[in-house]
Amino acid sequence: MRHAKGYRRLNRTHEHRKALLSNMAGSLIEHEQIKTTVPKAKELRRYIEKLITLGKRGDLHARRQAASQLKEDKDVAKLFEVLGPRYAERQGGYVRVLRAGFRYGDMAPMAIIEFVERDVSAKGAADRARLEAEEAAE
Repeated sequence: MRHAKGYRRLNRTHEHRKALLSNMAGSLIEHEQIKTTVPKAKELRRYIEKLITLGKRGDLHARRQAASQLKEDKDVAKLFEVLGPRYAERQGGYVRVLRAGFRYGDMAPMAIIEFVERDVSAKGAADRARLEAEEAAE
C-alpha cells in the first residue's frame, strides 16, 4: 500500500529530481509547451502550478521564492510579468497534460504539457531570434 507517499520519485535522487523539475519548469515557462513522459508531466504540473500562484501574488517575497526554485532570471521575469497577470482571474488549473502516444525507443508513454490559453508564438521564439541575429550579422 502506498499510504502517505506524496510524490513521484521518478527513479532519481532528491537533488536530481529537484534539478529536473526546475529545468523542466524553466523550459515550460519559456516555450509554454513541452513534450515529456506522462509521470514527469504529472509531477511538473504540481510544481508549475505553485510557481504560477507565486507569479499571481507578485510581491518581492514571492519573486525571491520563485527565483530560488527556477534557474534563470529570464524565466522568473516572464513568470511575474506575463504569466502572473494572464492567470490573475483563474483559480488554478493553469496547465493541461495531453497524452501523445508512446516513445519509439522504449515505449514510454509520452505527454504534451502546455499552459491553458498559451501564446502559440512563444514556442521556438528564442531559436527564431537567434537565427535572425545570425542572418543580420552576415
